[in-house]
Amino acid sequence: MRASLKLRLGAVLAAAATLSLSAMAAEIWVSPGGNDHNPGTKVLPLASPAMALRQAREMRRVNGPAMSGAITIVLRGGLYRLTDPLFVRWEDSGTENSPTVIASAPGEHAVLSGGVPIGGWARLTAPVDGLPPTARAHVWVADVPQVNGHPLKFRELWVGESKATRARNPNDPELARLAGWDRKGEVATVPASVLSGRRDPNGVEMVQEQQWEIAILRLRTIEAAGDVARLGFRSPEGPIEFQHPWPQPILPPKGGGAFYLVNAIEFLDSPGEWFEDTAAGRIYYWPRPGEDLNREEVVAPALTSVVVCGGTLDRPVQHVRFERVAFAHTAWNEAGRSGHVPLQAGMPMVEAYKLEHPGTPDKPTLENQAWIRRMPAAVVVKAANHVEFTRCQFEHAGASALDLGAGVHDSSVEGCMVRDVGGNGIQVGSFQEGGVETHVPYLPSDEREVSARIRIANNVLRDTANADWGSVAVISGYARQVSIEHNDISGTSYTGISVGWGWTRTPNASRDNRIVANRITHVATRVCDTAGIYTLSAQPGTVVSGNYVGDIVMSPYVDRPQHWFYLYTDEGTSGVTVRDNWCPAEKFLRNANGPGNVWNDNGPMVAKTVREHAGLEPEFAGLLGEIGAGANPSPAPARTLKQVRQGRTSP
Repeated sequence: MRASLKLRLGAVLAAAATLSLSAMAAEIWVSPGGNDHNPGTKVLPLASPAMALRQAREMRRVNGPAMSGAITIVLRGGLYRLTDPLFVRWEDSGTENSPTVIASAPGEHAVLSGGVPIGGWARLTAPVDGLPPTARAHVWVADVPQVNGHPLKFRELWVGESKATRARNPNDPELARLAGWDRKGEVATVPASVLSGRRDPNGVEMVQEQQWEIAILRLRTIEAAGDVARLGFRSPEGPIEFQHPWPQPILPPKGGGAFYLVNAIEFLDSPGEWFEDTAAGRIYYWPRPGEDLNREEVVAPALTSVVVCGGTLDRPVQHVRFERVAFAHTAWNEAGRSGHVPLQAGMPMVEAYKLEHPGTPDKPTLENQAWIRRMPAAVVVKAANHVEFTRCQFEHAGASALDLGAGVHDSSVEGCMVRDVGGNGIQVGSFQEGGVETHVPYLPSDEREVSARIRIANNVLRDTANADWGSVAVISGYARQVSIEHNDISGTSYTGISVGWGWTRTPNASRDNRIVANRITHVATRVCDTAGIYTLSAQPGTVVSGNYVGDIVMSPYVDRPQHWFYLYTDEGTSGVTVRDNWCPAEKFLRNANGPGNVWNDNGPMVAKTVREHAGLEPEFAGLLGEIGAGANPSPAPARTLKQVRQGRTSP
């Protein structure tokens, strides 16, 4: 055994032995300036949350059921750059009387980051093939960082607190329009000008807006033909995109047909854009006004998830609580490996096609089939009971922020802030992902698999679905007794809150959900066929009540500019009560609903008290003043991640 490992294990066992004398509540201290050979005291803290969790695990192993009082892992303020996710396993479970708590120190702000800093920036001096002449005097360059001996490939980049833009054409927020869409030939025709002279398809992606979703398609071929060019796409996403009937883009003049191209040096022509040349190992960036790359920290993500919490149905993780911890800088790399063609809510299809002869045993009119996988998340919880996130912060996530998957029970997310998220803000339950076709009703024989009794309350969500525009701020798939209440949601590309999955009237695992007293404004900013609140499938006992849904203004690029609603009960919705929800007008849709739905008093006539009651409860109202600055969700003075990095971690 290596000497360093002996020392490390010795420190863990020594701390466990010391604390076993009392078997009472304990604190294990961690600091970015600590050392994993230390005992984990306030004076001599550890350096890594993983080592602290190991020490807590050993304390429980030594003391067994005799342990009483919480074991608290106290994280001193600062940035913890993780090289692996923090795995919280069954052996890390607490009990009702002795929970495992991971918390920032009082008045401080700890950030678990999956990112890698990029330094050594210098102004570009040598010419670079393909770089537009207008950019040459403005672009800075740095070397791609090495991670585990390999150059880091990434799709997200943050400069200071702001997400930068992968070089694209047209420039954000403008979009181009399709000139043709050949489903049989699996080819898109686009204006040749959008290629900016690019003839090599390698690395270039097309982001296609299509009704309630986008598709990310890697180019395989470019065939120029005068004023237009024909684009072919790689597998598997190309066949899935053209063979699956829904969604599909609607071409002008009937619809939008909007798209943009991304990830070519030829597209780097405006401030805030960047390009990674993987062959040369170089990163190019055009700073925005006021940015100084000698002072701003530039971060690329290396980890997809920073926390993975879960056991098995027989041995679930239990009684774990996160308090005032931030989770940041996570990657979404799947689209670069296999494209991204979602069915809905950012859930990508792995196989999909139109049925030649419609009809399945559950749905005689079904004309398509699809098998999907789950969108990844910065923090993942599954097979776990009594897991709590209290006043935490989720930000700078490439895909989704928080995923409460199968087998999660009696858990909560309260007083948290979610911002700058590429996919879904918070996703809950099953979406029939994996080896079962997604329209087949989900009703497992082992009820422990069904997520239930989850509370999502008093959270602030901003700027979600900024990479996959079809994602949702808060989405619950197949789950029961999920309470989504008193949240403040704004600035998401698609739906604010979505509950249900499967497009089926058949009884399934969903029932008794509550969507109550949420404040939802400025949603559906990029795609259509959307709503402030949206439901799917049978979910008896579900109530949508007392919510405030503000103005919805469609993007000029959407395929169907009138196809949006404040409240939208979609296919198979059954057994749902929709009452006393305020919105500016009675613009609702009840599409192919099942039986047992009740609608009462929704629209601008709803009492003023409903509007006043919706949104954050008084105890959490202070979050609204902090979210704009990227602030610390604790009662302590607000601090941005930049301030944390500068050491400003206490009042």
